[in-house]
Amino acid sequence: MSPAPRIIVVGDVITDVLAVLSGPLATGSDTAAGIRFSGGGQAANTAAWLAGQGAAVTLVAAVGDDETGRERVAELERVGVTCAVERHEGYPTGTVIVLTHDGERTMVSQRGANLRLTAGHVDRTVAAAPDAGHLHLSAYTLLDVGSRGAGLRALAAARERGLTTSVDAASAAPLRRVGTAFLTWVRDVDLLLVNTDEATVLAGGLDPAAQARALTSVARRVVVKRGAAGAVWVDRTGLVETAPAPGVAVVDVTGAGDAFAAGLLTAWLEGGNPRAALTRAGDLGALAVTTVGARPQP
Repeated sequence: MSPAPRIIVVGDVITDVLAVLSGPLATGSDTAAGIRFSGGGQAANTAAWLAGQGAAVTLVAAVGDDETGRERVAELERVGVTCAVERHEGYPTGTVIVLTHDGERTMVSQRGANLRLTAGHVDRTVAAAPDAGHLHLSAYTLLDVGSRGAGLRALAAARERGLTTSVDAASAAPLRRVGTAFLTWVRDVDLLLVNTDEATVLAGGLDPAAQARALTSVARRVVVKRGAAGAVWVDRTGLVETAPAPGVAVVDVTGAGDAFAAGLLTAWLEGGNPRAALTRAGDLGALAVTTVGARPQP
């Protein structure tokens, strides 16, 4: 395998307020929980997991000009992420309340300064990274109208400079809101990552391999993440590859998909075949669910 190129990750930086519930949420009453504050955001998490795998990675994002934003950037830099992060006065750094119980999670989001990410900032950062070979985009950037221009410019700038591209579809509910426009925005990306809910929104209620095959009309390669059931890779040559998920005790699923993406990208960009890429992705995703929080443990 060859050394992987620098990976530019474009998307969100978030503070996670993570509540691990002791039981089902008692709506209108009290539910005991373990609560912690930590760094989050799909793009920031993926960048942290990539750095943890030894990849050279630059995060392009936006935070508020506040103490929280400075903390989020500092913790990413400490784990080896190069941060090209704009600070926006008058806008808070994004925050997500994450409620997790019994292997499921529910998120309540304030996008904050993430909505202020600009196409110009993305363009300048991509142009200033001559060692970059790949751009990975969190679809949250596309799904929010405020940052959509930055997301579209990220993919266009990558193509203009000969970088390969990947998109993580992010979340089923906002995908449902934007509808089929999303497929236009990500057309001809090299790799599209979707979980089973997102695949159903984009390709209908088919089996995972059929969903992935349908989506190869849009992306060159599609990976459907199936949680404990493993993952499926399909590409335009007709190749279908599957891999099981390691059997582990699930503590918290927050960040598992971001870890999976990091494992998949590092293996694939090093020249690994689809099976090897899925295996490394599954191993990293399994590691993520065995601990609380969305980032690699120190």
